[in-house]
Amino acid sequence: MQDHHHNGQSPCPPAGESKEAHLRVDFDRRLKLEFHGSKVTSEAGFLAYRELDDALGLTEITGGLFQDSRTGKNGRHGMIGQFRQSVFGRLGGYDDVNDADRLGRDPAMRWIIGGHAVTKQAASTSQMGRFETELLASDENFAALTDLSGVWIDRVHDRRPPKMIILDMDSSVSPTHGEQEGTAYNGHFGCTCYHPLFLFNQFDDLERCSLRPGNVHGADGWRDVLEPVVERYRERNLRRYFRGDAAFALPGLYEFLEAENYKYVIRLKANKVLQECIAHLLTRPVGRPPNHVRRYYASFSYRAGSWDRKRRVVAKVEWHPGELVPRVGFIVTNLSRPSERVVKFYNHRGTAEQWIKEGKYALKWTRLSCCRFVANQVRLQLFALAYNLGNFLRRLALPQTVQHWSLTTLREKLIKIGAKIVRHARYVTFQMAEVAIPRKLFRAILQRIARLKMKSPLPVPG
Repeated sequence: MQDHHHNGQSPCPPAGESKEAHLRVDFDRRLKLEFHGSKVTSEAGFLAYRELDDALGLTEITGGLFQDSRTGKNGRHGMIGQFRQSVFGRLGGYDDVNDADRLGRDPAMRWIIGGHAVTKQAASTSQMGRFETELLASDENFAALTDLSGVWIDRVHDRRPPKMIILDMDSSVSPTHGEQEGTAYNGHFGCTCYHPLFLFNQFDDLERCSLRPGNVHGADGWRDVLEPVVERYRERNLRRYFRGDAAFALPGLYEFLEAENYKYVIRLKANKVLQECIAHLLTRPVGRPPNHVRRYYASFSYRAGSWDRKRRVVAKVEWHPGELVPRVGFIVTNLSRPSERVVKFYNHRGTAEQWIKEGKYALKWTRLSCCRFVANQVRLQLFALAYNLGNFLRRLALPQTVQHWSLTTLREKLIKIGAKIVRHARYVTFQMAEVAIPRKLFRAILQRIARLKMKSPLPVPG
């Protein structure tokens, strides 16, 4: 590859628009390469997400939620604009503020942010760093940020009211490196880490999350995450359910859910008393074993020493070909449905693990590299909001033929649309490449978003 300059003079390009001579490649001399930072974008698909944001009124509400303590030139970039830059940047795969300088010049990002950024430049890396680690880390702003996922989900439910809500709680691991505040070794995960807690609903939305030190129990702080969500749904006319693994087999949690009229299925760790209750199913069946799995179910009342009452326990026993001992699982529940249906309902809890993995791989939300714990708490909440915005578009705006697309696929095919920006006297045109996303599909997405705009939100009770 070679550089070619006309007239033998070194060019001096103005900011944003390169006047440098083109680059050439040797394999085909007919090709010329030019870079026009303010005239082209690789993120044109952001415009669809911004349209959904506008239809639901998501980012605009932050103007009344966050407290801006900045003065003078430090506040020249508005809170809403910088918040959009944080959330949309993460949605596009830019998992920290190091890319803010480049993104701040990208025309698609500047139009996403709005305001002065459209004609000038968005916030720089240092400005975004202060915004996330200082401004959002204040007690008042962090409390509002933590509640924001629930506020967004309520806005979706006001337009598409659900008939029931199913809450799935699970913990995960976020590996740490160096002397980060709150990091600790976790024997279960076998690494030094943080141990975040997540609460999803059946629509794959992340209702609420919390960053915790690495050495806490899997259910530590469950009330701080679950109770605000339960309170939000308290006045809605819904059937309510909760699912959790054995880490959440806690008497206090059972009592809380029962008082709030939630049906629940929670896995129990096996013990001698439980196994004695199903001893008749633990004896190897007589005769030659078949080549398929044999499943047996049982239902009985059980009271552990720390429980205030007897509760229903469902057991599943599986005999697998070639195995000498059965696989046994226990579930405590207040559902009245048949045992097999109870187990099937519990097994769907595994989707929460799938969405946690999607957050890890698509958004890299385990990349929490700040030294201060509160700064990493802020970053996790911003990742959660980016995840929810991506999931909202997937389930509300995508045609059925592509609703199975993962957030990674959406980023690579929808967000990463190349476009040339053409400015006219009164408007701007994004001339978008029609490769992975044809015009027909993009139009269908915008039409579905437009229908959401036409649906006026229902009043929220209370």
